[in-house]
Amino acid sequence: MANKIDVKELLEAGVHFGHMTRKWDPNMAPYIYMERNGIHIINLYKTAAKIEEANEALKKIAASGRKILFVATKKQAKDIVAEKAAACNMPYITERWPGGMLTNFITIRKAIKKMASIDRMKKDGTFMTLSKKERLQVDRLRAKLDKNLGSIADMSRIPAALFVVDIKAEHIAVKEAKKLNIPVFAMVDTNSDPRLVEYVIPANDDASKSIDKILSLVTTSITEGLSERKSDKEETATEAPVAEAEETSSEA
Repeated sequence: MANKIDVKELLEAGVHFGHMTRKWDPNMAPYIYMERNGIHIINLYKTAAKIEEANEALKKIAASGRKILFVATKKQAKDIVAEKAAACNMPYITERWPGGMLTNFITIRKAIKKMASIDRMKKDGTFMTLSKKERLQVDRLRAKLDKNLGSIADMSRIPAALFVVDIKAEHIAVKEAKKLNIPVFAMVDTNSDPRLVEYVIPANDDASKSIDKILSLVTTSITEGLSERKSDKEETATEAPVAEAEETSSEA
């Protein structure tokens, strides 16, 4: 089971602060506790329950060896997402979402291969045989590809799930995932429609402290899933020679 979420910690991180009441999405009503000074307050007990539910599912995905793609291009979330996703070895997009990132993944893979090809050129010396102008063009292309796709360079296939901060800001990513039936886990504020995602975490998606808190909780579960996978692999590797030895012994 996932770890119990401390509601007090969520409160201290400001996770409960929603948007102004006039900007709300009525579909968020089940997750709203009250209104205070024209701002909707999110019910943190419901948030805690939803985090636990999401964490259980994320842990299973990580334990199965599949990838979870983190998406957050808004200023206050970018650095947090990059740090937390990288720490649990998951791909992330923090620059502009490349159109067709999921629905046209073959093209994205070609761009990633191009990046690897440039790196090989630099290693084997081919790069230095180019003219100064050509080297400059290749360097610019490599920098551009790295900025947009560097964080997904190791993603060889479509991710098993998306984790999104602010589904309004990342509506294209959510739409592409929906087309391919990829489950979306997301921090959903009071101005968004929770029906667009499979795993809703009602939370303040604007404050960096709130984003950091939620990301810390979900990536901890992902890390646990990865640790379980590693332990299972080691166990299997240890059991194999023992089973082989027993088989040889019985044959003798």
